[in-house]
Amino acid sequence: MAFRMEPMQQPRSSSLSKFLFLLALLHFVELKVWGHQILESEQYPLVVSTWPFLEAVRAAWRSVDGGSSAVDAVVDGCSACEELRCDGTVGPGGSPDENGETTIDAMVMDGLTMEVGAVAAMRYVKDGIKAAKLVMKHTKHTLLAGEKASEFAISMGLSGPTNLSSTESINKWAQWKDNKCQPNFRKNVLPIDNCGPYHPTKSLDLPEMCSNTAYMQDIDSLLPHVGLHSHDTISMAVIDKMGRVAVGTSTNGATFKIPGRVGDGPIVGSSAYADNEVGACCATGDGDIMMRFLPCYQVVESMRLGMEPKHAAQDAIARIARRFPDFVGAVVAINKNGEHAGACHGWTFRYSVRNSAMKDVEVFTVLP
Repeated sequence: MAFRMEPMQQPRSSSLSKFLFLLALLHFVELKVWGHQILESEQYPLVVSTWPFLEAVRAAWRSVDGGSSAVDAVVDGCSACEELRCDGTVGPGGSPDENGETTIDAMVMDGLTMEVGAVAAMRYVKDGIKAAKLVMKHTKHTLLAGEKASEFAISMGLSGPTNLSSTESINKWAQWKDNKCQPNFRKNVLPIDNCGPYHPTKSLDLPEMCSNTAYMQDIDSLLPHVGLHSHDTISMAVIDKMGRVAVGTSTNGATFKIPGRVGDGPIVGSSAYADNEVGACCATGDGDIMMRFLPCYQVVESMRLGMEPKHAAQDAIARIARRFPDFVGAVVAINKNGEHAGACHGWTFRYSVRNSAMKDVEVFTVLP
């Protein structure tokens, strides 16, 4: 009797395994791996910025989409805003202090290395974000301030000394002086004349000699008004093609601030924060209040504990509003999956986003 050997049939389970393996391999082409997470490629590169600073976001996008690191893209984006003098509150030529001078605050943070560079109350140098990067890359410090920050920046190759005032800022300052230097950021003081010098008083009751002056007006009317065009910051976050996260900020601070004042712009954890393991946060608003709560550090830590960006942003703003119900401010939370959400208090806030799925920058509106 003859026997014919039939080809061995592969077990059905083996064929199924190969089929699933091929599907997984094809799917992996559409994905990128970051740490222990797998992200859809369309989620990054990603650029997020406070306010509709469209040209700044486009500049950052061109940089990161062309292969630049997150840090370099942040610097490129914020630099564009400084050059454009966004809203008159970023870069030179805006927000004069009580002496009529414009100064710069800026910060950059690398979410991979956790390095930070910042400059505060910097005079005579217009390139705030570039100066901050020089501090991060070429010193073991985190923050340099005042005229010495300017000397450092110039010594490292930035242009200067430069007059940071403009015709607009000088005219704004002159009108403020004509209005007896009101509103201002002073409290519990009395001026010798309309614009100082000031000396402290133990009581808000004004002396009889002032009873017929403008200083008898309601004390609330003396308070400075923080608004869209008197106080603002560009705060930007970027996730690059490798999944690295960075943030940066730049501002010329609060209009008619007391000379030497430093806002939250150069304060890490307040105006911005980044951590590759979690994501990033950007903030804008009344920095004198917001820096007391480190809202961006709070946002990132809340996301680390599992909160979605929307809830993390809302929680950080609510913490401030409970203690200071009249403050104005906003935050944007971005997790490492590219999901973003904002929250605000005291004003309607808008922020800008660009990623690979978008044809151009898109602006999102957040209601208080």
